[in-house]
Amino acid sequence: MAEPVRVYVDMVGDLFHAGHVALLRAARELGDQLVVGVLSDDAAAAYKRRPIMTLAERVVVIESCRYVDEVIPGAPLRLTAEFLHEHDLTLVVHGDDVDDEVAADVYGPAASTGRLRLVPRSGSISTTDLIARVRERPE
Repeated sequence: MAEPVRVYVDMVGDLFHAGHVALLRAARELGDQLVVGVLSDDAAAAYKRRPIMTLAERVVVIESCRYVDEVIPGAPLRLTAEFLHEHDLTLVVHGDDVDDEVAADVYGPAASTGRLRLVPRSGSISTTDLIARVRERPE
């Protein structure tokens, strides 16, 4: 019997929304198990902004998504071959909004071995959009 295809997605998962669900659904369709690495607050802040939700809150929400089989809290921003091996990850998935240079930097060992798959990004919603909606709402 063949080993299960373990698909990995990393995310901040702040203010979990339909775009996150679309990514997780698309990733899960590429394999047998979906493993989600939830980036720490510091990792997220290194390239975006500090999350509104705590790591523990984000983990609980992401764990509850029906497409997710396993969650790794405090996942690294940059993947290593050791991390891929330690978690027995077959494929790595990201939205198609990443260019080749960033993909090589962040997903190096997966990108260089042909194990990185880019899926269409849902451009209709983002956490940044949600924050803007909250700020622009009349009181």
